[in-house]
Amino acid sequence: MTEGRVLVVEDEPIVAEVVERYLRRDGYDVEIVHDGKAALEEFQKFAPDLVVLDLMLPKIDGREVCRQIRARGQTPVIMLTARGEEIDKLVGLELGADDYVTKPFSPRELVARVKAVLRRSGKQDRSDNDVLRFDDLQLSGSKRTVENKNGPVRLTAREFDLLHFLASHPGHVFSRPQLMDEVWDYEFAGDASTVTVHMRRLRSKVELDPSRPRHLKTVWGVGYKFEP
Repeated sequence: MTEGRVLVVEDEPIVAEVVERYLRRDGYDVEIVHDGKAALEEFQKFAPDLVVLDLMLPKIDGREVCRQIRARGQTPVIMLTARGEEIDKLVGLELGADDYVTKPFSPRELVARVKAVLRRSGKQDRSDNDVLRFDDLQLSGSKRTVENKNGPVRLTAREFDLLHFLASHPGHVFSRPQLMDEVWDYEFAGDASTVTVHMRRLRSKVELDPSRPRHLKTVWGVGYKFEP
């Protein structure tokens, strides 16, 4: 039985082949494409569980590919960016990427990230059969859906995981490192901007007035909490 389907979008054939080899070694079904146009076509046909997406691509760049994947659902996206290009990391997260890995990278590290994202999603699907209800917000752990007064809210897989974790611990303040440990589910070597960007995106989608959030609160100098 396959561990999951992974679409790798990478315009450097050697890099793509190495990633494919390591993923297949760990039991994943892998498809490789080398440009943005082919990525969107293969995404429809292959229906991957996760996409590894290079930011710099021919024909259609990674930003637009990520944007279109996000418009179609919650499939997790791990974005590959050039080392030192902090703006690329932030842009990728703003577009809805669940994680990023900087080049050059260890194939083992990338496989660990893939496992962590898929494990987290699978863990939620198996164990969370409850529905969390608040005055203007409802979360279904088993269906991985969110609704507010305006109707269904479309979140990325990582955004849902973050919201569900906070909402499951109402009133509890979590630091950014704690959230990385709990929600990202692996030892993360990045910076706090990852959590910050995801919280900003969550507020823009979930809160009725993002400038005055009711639920997703910042505790200055400490971290974040969910107010029921």
